[in-house]
Amino acid sequence: MAGRGAAAARNRSDATDESARATRARLLEAAAEVFAEVGYQQAKIRDICGRAGANIALVNYHFGDKLGLYTEVLHHSIKAGHVDAIRSALDQDGPSEDILRALVKARMRGMCRGDQADRQFRIVMHELAQPTPAMDRVINEVTRPIYNRMLELIGGMVSLPAGDEKTRLCVHSVMGQIMLYALAGPFLKRLWPGLKMTPEQLDRIADHIADFSLAYLQAARKDGIKGHGAAARR
Repeated sequence: MAGRGAAAARNRSDATDESARATRARLLEAAAEVFAEVGYQQAKIRDICGRAGANIALVNYHFGDKLGLYTEVLHHSIKAGHVDAIRSALDQDGPSEDILRALVKARMRGMCRGDQADRQFRIVMHELAQPTPAMDRVINEVTRPIYNRMLELIGGMVSLPAGDEKTRLCVHSVMGQIMLYALAGPFLKRLWPGLKMTPEQLDRIADHIADFSLAYLQAARKDGIKGHGAAARR
């Protein structure tokens, strides 16, 4: 009897846990929709809970408050840009040039996700227009580690320290080419109707960005070495 009672208790606990996970997932989905539509400032918890079919108190239970819920949604939106694939590209062994190319390709592929990508893009755009305290946490947890790795990678390619201003400018130039397509896609499509953002086209764009960037980085490394030698001779 005791064994059956314990099993029944475990089953009830499992059912409760599953229900809690399902409720949490519905809240995140509904919140992503609302935050994408109106941004954090204008979003109302009651609207989110209405879409999720959940009690308002459950937001506090699962996320602490509205900002906690929003931080989770923003975190997911930024991570959805193939962050794991970018980290894998940075972790691979091989020439720095191949690593940079793989990194650019991984980030570009993250843009080809249909309606989900559009919603995540709108959430990020709202955040850029009206930054919230969530931005610092998401940057520190998701973006900064990748940025620091890029500084190390490109710094090594141009024979400069990771924190050197020139290294940062090179990293920002690579990032800027990618962000042009990520943030200005709808604008670019009107200028260039042939821009369809298919996986195949995004791979071609990624190769172009890599080729363009590598040409400069290789020239900058040669110029830097020449400049260093000239300075030493003086």
